[in-house]
Amino acid sequence: MLKLLSHTAIAALAAGTLMSSAIAADFSFRFQSSDPAGNPNFELQQGWAESVKEKTGGRVEIELLPVESIVAHNETQDAVAAGILDGHVTDTSYFSGKDPAFGLIANPVGAWSSPDEMFAFMANGGGKELMNELLEPYGLRFIGATTPGLEAFISKKQLNGVDDLKGLKMRAPEGLVQQVFAAAGAAPVNLPGSEVFTALDKGVIDAADYTVFSTNHAQGMHGVAAFPVYPGFHSMPLVEISLSKAKWDALPTDLQAALEESVTEFASSQVAALAARDLEAVEEAKASGKVTVTDWPAEERAKFRTIAKGEWAKVAERSDNAKRVYDVLTGYLKENGLMQ
Repeated sequence: MLKLLSHTAIAALAAGTLMSSAIAADFSFRFQSSDPAGNPNFELQQGWAESVKEKTGGRVEIELLPVESIVAHNETQDAVAAGILDGHVTDTSYFSGKDPAFGLIANPVGAWSSPDEMFAFMANGGGKELMNELLEPYGLRFIGATTPGLEAFISKKQLNGVDDLKGLKMRAPEGLVQQVFAAAGAAPVNLPGSEVFTALDKGVIDAADYTVFSTNHAQGMHGVAAFPVYPGFHSMPLVEISLSKAKWDALPTDLQAALEESVTEFASSQVAALAARDLEAVEEAKASGKVTVTDWPAEERAKFRTIAKGEWAKVAERSDNAKRVYDVLTGYLKENGLMQ
């Protein structure tokens, strides 16, 4: 009897496991992030992946891998096209080498003063449609945008305004951000985020456009570069969450809607979480007596934005897609009183 019961129990357990797996594995996707493991952005993104599973009742599961797990940070588009990855969570400007339009929509330096302004453009100003036009040739479907927020600027030298950027060896991502800093007189180089700390520590660079203040602080950046500029004057990257278009098209409409909703909720929570951490980190940095936080005056910020706007127009001349992004973006900014 005991033996019979054991076989029955085993059979029931196996059947239950198979049912559970079938429910959980309706759609399983592998994504790669452009952030490293342990980075606060990556940890928040992992929370998003978990929220997708909960929101879809286990019907969609996302495995999120840190940067460089399978391919380089700027190769995830190709990896999705090849079927190596199903999607990515990444700074869109990393693909500026394929089309300058990616850099212009991803980080129109100086355009946005808050995440809400960028989110409004993406949702209601034509941004989402532009992203899908740009991504479709690469086999991707744009689900939604997030951002860590307005970035701080890391520096080993005190910077009081635009003139202090002249000759500054610094890291900036490929595309428009690099171009604007070069126009301001700096000497930018393209490095993945995972190499910023080492490059600063070894003196390869003296400054970096990297991410928000709290993440910089948590990663020890201010230990090797003690003159941050906060609030940032330059960069607020669009971080896209995109899925293989073929796999997106295969999803039922209710799951497509759930994914879009999950990204909207994630974007809001990420911005709020990092903004709160920034305030705490700034106070901690100041209290240490080892970090000098500089806040640029309005006139210096305006000077930098004027330089940036001139570079937007130059990017627009480099491809038909870039011209379309420029026209839609500047039209939206003018219409909403955000151009000045």
